[in-house]
Amino acid sequence: MRAVVQTVGRASVTVDDEVVGAIENGLLVLLGVTHTDTAETAQTMARKVHEVRILDGERSAVDTGAPILVVSQFTLYGDVRKGRRPSWTAAAPAEVAEPLVTAVVDALRERGAKVETGRFRTHMLVESTNIGPQTLLLDL
Repeated sequence: MRAVVQTVGRASVTVDDEVVGAIENGLLVLLGVTHTDTAETAQTMARKVHEVRILDGERSAVDTGAPILVVSQFTLYGDVRKGRRPSWTAAAPAEVAEPLVTAVVDALRERGAKVETGRFRTHMLVESTNIGPQTLLLDL
């Protein structure tokens, strides 16, 4: 599982002209799933996202109560080492990825995080205003 975590002043996801998720002053998490990920991986990713000290003053979302916007992003597993056309073979198929993305979101909520999401298997318009910018790659 991979996540790109960015500090944002605001972020939103729009599908078919409808805002389906939006936050202010929190974390935007682009989340990719691979074939070997499990429910345990999802729990570990949720903990890392919630506790990573990327916010001002080396604080985390758990410390500040910052909201989190989670957006599924299979392209994090794109591979262009053999040319210009990405290979997506390392990305888990939607049937595998969707329940694991949901498991990360559920685990974050169980930890007390305020979580918004995108919408799986749709064309999403993701907008964000980065702070810093501060961006991390979490790779499990």
